[in-house]
Amino acid sequence: MKNVEDVGSCVNRPDSVHILSLDVGTTTIRAHVYDGEVKIVGTGSRKIQLLYPHPGWVEMDEELIWQQAQDVIKDAIAEAGLTANDISCIGITTQRNTFITWDKETGKTFHRFITWQDLRACDYVKKWNESYTMKAFNGGSKMLYYMTRKARFLAASALRFKSAQVTMRLKWMIDNTESLRKRLAEKQVMFANIDTYLLWQLTGHKIWATDYSCASTTGLYDPYQMEWSTVVSGVVGVPLHILPPIKDTSGFFGECVPDLFGAPIPITAIVADQQSAMFGQCCFNVGDVKCTMGTGTFIDCNTGNKPHTSVAGLYPLIGWKMGDECIYLSEGYASDTGRCLEWARSVGLFEKVEETEQIATSLGDSGGVYFVPAFSGLQMPVNDDKASSLMIGLTLETTREYMIRAILDSLCYRFELLYETVLRETNTPLSPLIKCDGGVCNNGFLVQMVSNLTGRKIDRPQHMDMTSLGAAFLAGLAIGIWKDKSELISIRRTERLFEPQPDQTSQAKGFYRDWLKALERSKEWYATGKS
Repeated sequence: MKNVEDVGSCVNRPDSVHILSLDVGTTTIRAHVYDGEVKIVGTGSRKIQLLYPHPGWVEMDEELIWQQAQDVIKDAIAEAGLTANDISCIGITTQRNTFITWDKETGKTFHRFITWQDLRACDYVKKWNESYTMKAFNGGSKMLYYMTRKARFLAASALRFKSAQVTMRLKWMIDNTESLRKRLAEKQVMFANIDTYLLWQLTGHKIWATDYSCASTTGLYDPYQMEWSTVVSGVVGVPLHILPPIKDTSGFFGECVPDLFGAPIPITAIVADQQSAMFGQCCFNVGDVKCTMGTGTFIDCNTGNKPHTSVAGLYPLIGWKMGDECIYLSEGYASDTGRCLEWARSVGLFEKVEETEQIATSLGDSGGVYFVPAFSGLQMPVNDDKASSLMIGLTLETTREYMIRAILDSLCYRFELLYETVLRETNTPLSPLIKCDGGVCNNGFLVQMVSNLTGRKIDRPQHMDMTSLGAAFLAGLAIGIWKDKSELISIRRTERLFEPQPDQTSQAKGFYRDWLKALERSKEWYATGKS
């Protein structure tokens, strides 16, 4: 039987070190096996099947996710020509705020995974944010802030629920699932995001836990008190006893039961996907900025050892916690990035996404066409779940090429809107360099335009799968493969550095201002009672 201490002795023998990273994204679940030089030697991958039982609802089948997780781990180990005995440790990273609940006694689930993109609770979000309860809560918090000058009260004075967080979707499930509500009253319900669910399954139903990075994204966690929020729990009626214990991001979580893969494998890291990408990018210093453009667009800024207090919707998150070190991030996100490209492909604008870079580069502009990516509403700083995607400025001369250019432009404009908010809100001197990752960033036209809009250099890495790499780094640190974070910096390498092009910056900014007008027209389209 392998134990964590034994693995640490392998540091000077890189050929004997193999870290497995399990990454559950929104569209793909994959596993990579990294060797001692952090090269991928084995990979397994499956496409995630999203379910849409009603308009706006987005679910996943929990049994299929569990089976796919096992499959990709086995595939990655087999492709590497290894066995489970050769795997030093596992790091797990997952999409955030996709949750499930089950009966503590029977193990039966009350519903499928409710994903972070699900909008069934958007009316709850609007109702609660406009309620007298929240107005009283916000007002009381503001008074407490003036009296105490404590940042947590300032944050509470601007608290707004969001559909992408767990809180309102979980409340909706409780209110609309009789069996869940009944067992909740009997204290027989267990809650889990995907990370907790997979840990529970991998350890043979022995370990029920999460880490600080995953907990901090839910909306049920207090980053100032470093605990599940008694205040939010009390306000919305979600009892704390259903929430799992919280552990350090990097450390021993348990072992995979031997029957699964042929030998026990230590699980030594659990981390949320964007925080994992931040760690993989080696954004270890205050002011470091990371942009991930995949299914959605996420911008994260390292704010050091204190949570950032925002009044515009930038949520303070825990990046990672390891012993005495706890690093906070300020994050902004937009849900629809890769999804827009997938939609455009599905309606016949192009056959392969790789075509879009050449098409966009061949045009001087979008021909007056503007697109607003809002299939899941508009997130921060707009925060409008009722917004609609929109394409405006079409004429008889508009071609599919101009439409493709408009879609790519919109993804850049959406990032610029987030970046402006981070600049305005964080009061943290930001690095002149933005590190990017995610599949959409393979498009050089798009990354160059982001550089032109922001006026910043954009560093695209050789290894684009930073989410998996971050989990591998954290897992390896836990067992002593690396002594500290400084050893990781030399591992990350730049593939291309994009620099602002002064002759294009002014024009890009002008188009961006016109796009903001289109964005205004997309707001509140699905407002209640609108025909």
